[in-house]
This record gives sequence, C-alpha cells and structure tokens, in this order.
Amino acid sequence: MLDTSKTVKNLTIFLFPALYALILRILFGLKSMEGLFGVMTISFLFLGPFIMGIIATYFSDEKDLKSRGYVLIFPWIPLAIFLFATLVLELEGWACWVMVFPLWMLTASLGGYIGALLKRLKSKKTYVSIAILLPFFLGPIENKIGRPQQTYRAYNYIDINASPETIWNLVTRVSHISKEEDSGWLNSFLGFPRPVEAELDKAAVGGYRKAIFTNGLVFHETVTAYEHQKKMTFSIQANPYEIPSTTLDEHVVVGGKFFNVKDGTYELEQLSDNTYRLHLYSHFTLKTTFNFYASVWAKWIMQDIQQNILRIEKQRAESKTS
Repeated sequence: MLDTSKTVKNLTIFLFPALYALILRILFGLKSMEGLFGVMTISFLFLGPFIMGIIATYFSDEKDLKSRGYVLIFPWIPLAIFLFATLVLELEGWACWVMVFPLWMLTASLGGYIGALLKRLKSKKTYVSIAILLPFFLGPIENKIGRPQQTYRAYNYIDINASPETIWNLVTRVSHISKEEDSGWLNSFLGFPRPVEAELDKAAVGGYRKAIFTNGLVFHETVTAYEHQKKMTFSIQANPYEIPSTTLDEHVVVGGKFFNVKDGTYELEQLSDNTYRLHLYSHFTLKTTFNFYASVWAKWIMQDIQQNILRIEKQRAESKTS
C-alpha cells in the first residue's frame, strides 16, 4: 500500500528547494522590482543555490545525512529541477546556465552541508527561516551599494607564415566566413552568434569598420590608430536596440547593463623573414557585483572569438602563400 506521508515528504525534499529558487528568480527578475532586487546579484546567484542546499538537507531524513556524499550531492537534484523549469518557462537561456551551473553546484553543496549541521541544532527552525529570508534583506542593500564597472583585457596571438601585405589585407577586411572555417567551440557551445565578415571603408584613422555576426549582431567600429601593416586600433560600438531579442540573453547582451566591448587592436610583429606574429587584443567592461566570477567567463568568451578569427586569418594567409 502506498505510504502517503512518505510520498509527500519525498516530494517536499525534491520540489520545495526548486520552488523556492523559482519564486526567488521570478521576484528578482521583475522589472517593477529593479530598485530592490536583481538577478545579476550575489544575493541571487550565490545565496539562491546556497539556501536551496540548506532546504534540501534540512528536510531530509537523519539517516541519509550520515552520508557525506548525500549531503553534498543531493542538493544538485532540486537544482536540476530548477534549471529545467527556467528553460521551459524561458526565464533563463542555455548560455547563462552553462556559466552559472558550476558555481551553483558548489554553493548548493555548501548549503547542503550547512543544512545538515543546522538540523542538529535546537533552534533549527529559526535558523532555516532566517536563511530563507536572507536574499530578500540583502538584495536591496546590494542594489543600494551599486555595481562597480571594471575594465578587462582579452589577448591572443598566432604565428603566420606569409607576407605582411597578405596578412594585413586579411586583417583589415574579412571576407565571408563559412561554417566550416569557424572553429570557435566555446561560443558555438553557448549558442552565441558566429562571425560572418568585416567591412572597412578606408584603412586610416576615422575609417568605419563593420563587423557582422549571425543572428543580427553587428559591431560598429571606428579606426582610432593606424600604422600600415603594423597596427590598427578601433573603437567598438554595439547598439542593443539593433540586436534581436532572440540573439543574446539580456544578461549577456553586448552594450547592455552588464557587459560591453570597448575596443580592439591588431598588431603585426616580424619574427623572421617570412614569419609574422599577429596579436589581437580587446578591452571589455563588466558591471556586476560579482565581476570576479563574471570576468573569468567573459575573458574565455572574448579569447575564443579572437582565437577563432586569428585561425581563419592564418589559414587564409598561408593558403594564399603556398
């Protein structure tokens, strides 16, 4: 015969932490609550999964909590339920989840460990209640403090066996890039737009360069420094209103509230008679309360884009030479 009380308890253990996180996500994502809460905050991204872990182990059986593996890994189950729910409800995109899930697994496990400890305390209900309400108290404080804007640098280089003229012609203007040429694995995995081509009206200071990506993403670039076959620097402007809403998640849109690319620079360095090192670096800004974590992913993404472009330019230059 079905044990109803046990079934309810099992559902509580699995669903209550996920439901708590879902309510937190909806509330922190409301436009009308922007002055108090925000999804791109420590209060949500760090405390949310931490408290999910506390709830998961707090409602678990004492016998299960004797296993350290259970305490650390079980919170991942309601976390996976929450992930699935946000994707189905289109609250989050795949890219955002890929970037935050390792962090959420870690903090959920930590919460699971703390939840197991709290279960042994005399005033355990009080402590768990405080934990559940914590993001709602800390969120407004975090929003009041504001988000610091910081600038970061992404750098790549590649060695090319070709003449400087051949390389430079491919640098200033990039003709259509086929899918077969594209090797940007990280951006492809995240579902981000891939580069298509880059147009330049004149190779001089003041020249307008248009970098076109798939899904309607366009970078408007203006040449700010130019040394023929040596160096080209350009400012980068992405207009969020030009980018279709289906192209990028609002939390990672270029030129949005949290992330922007400022400039890019190509430098050509001679290594030997017919070998040149092509450097490519860019500066980007982040404006979150967790730049220390976001900057790691942003740099990986930028370097993946840059390395992809450099590989294409190397392949094309060397194929022209051979």
